[in-house]
Amino acid sequence: MQLPARLTGATRSSVFARVALLVYVLLITYASWFPFSGWHISGLPPWGFITAPLPHYWTWFDFTTNVIAYVPIGILGVFALYPILRNWAAMLVTLVGGVAVSATMEALQTYLPSRVSSNLDLLTNMIGVGIGALVAPAMTRFFLEDSRFLQLRKRWFTHEASRGFLVLGLWPLAQIYPQAYLFGHGQLLPLISNWLGRAISYPLDLGALLRGGSDLSAEQYWLYEAIITACALIGTLLTLSCVLRSHAPRAALLGMLLIASLAVKSLVNALLYGPDNAFTWLTPGAKGGLVLGLIMLTGLVSGPRVAQRRVAVLMLAICLLALNLAPANPYFVATIQSLTQGKFLNFNGAAQFLSLLWPYLALWFLLHGTHRKGPA
Repeated sequence: MQLPARLTGATRSSVFARVALLVYVLLITYASWFPFSGWHISGLPPWGFITAPLPHYWTWFDFTTNVIAYVPIGILGVFALYPILRNWAAMLVTLVGGVAVSATMEALQTYLPSRVSSNLDLLTNMIGVGIGALVAPAMTRFFLEDSRFLQLRKRWFTHEASRGFLVLGLWPLAQIYPQAYLFGHGQLLPLISNWLGRAISYPLDLGALLRGGSDLSAEQYWLYEAIITACALIGTLLTLSCVLRSHAPRAALLGMLLIASLAVKSLVNALLYGPDNAFTWLTPGAKGGLVLGLIMLTGLVSGPRVAQRRVAVLMLAICLLALNLAPANPYFVATIQSLTQGKFLNFNGAAQFLSLLWPYLALWFLLHGTHRKGPA
């Protein structure tokens, strides 16, 4: 008996695409309004940039970057609407939605002194959304309908892995923004201290208050980094492991995720600081954390899925606690001061936001109610 089309996998909506679209729009928002300071009323209408003359000064770098940045919105928008809307209907709705997002970003930049609203940016963003929406229908067969990609997904991954794909796929990208400690994502306490300090007009360091104001030696900094690196590594790779089926190539998939993350970090270091500094992240503390984490993982990846998930939550929580209590690393501060943002201002803002967000996104996935429904 053949099932109706509405019950087959070919018409199943993609949770991954919808969550990915939401997260990507948040990244675009952060990148567009970074550094979120100096908001003021300039006297210009927020929509005045639309009818203003095209800017005289622009570069092909800015043009290309603005187009590429909005292509994923076009693709993910069509995927998110599937199967409710398809083909031209999905493309039109996605284009309108993408243009609305870009126009909102540009309009509110009117109130930021470090930004200039531009109708050229709106036009290039529109082109990017249009390109993504045009190519997306041809990609639905491979990603959303019956394909080898979906067959591997069903064979290797559990049913609740869709959200995990997004979280784990963002981990290598989270390495783009320089961190004081390897895999040290989610350090919110210094930001909160700065916000509170500005609010009360008094310098405040919540981390120093919680530590009792004690300083660390170089060896203690290494130990901190080893703990942070090991816990983050274990928590992340166990997050992947707990959504793998028993017959999946576990070691290969875990290794690919780790190698991809370290490769991104090395490549970004080479681009920002020069090829000679590609591996400056490989400090004694990072080496120790990687070795310790991999040794512990050999005994944890073979455990029950529920136990892996709980250990992953524990490791990420310990990492966040240690990271937010750790003092500012003077060696890292000296390095980060050499980072020239220039053309990468938008890019660095989005990368910083992702670096701060990632561990909390991973905890959200691990603690999501779908895991309590049992294996699928």
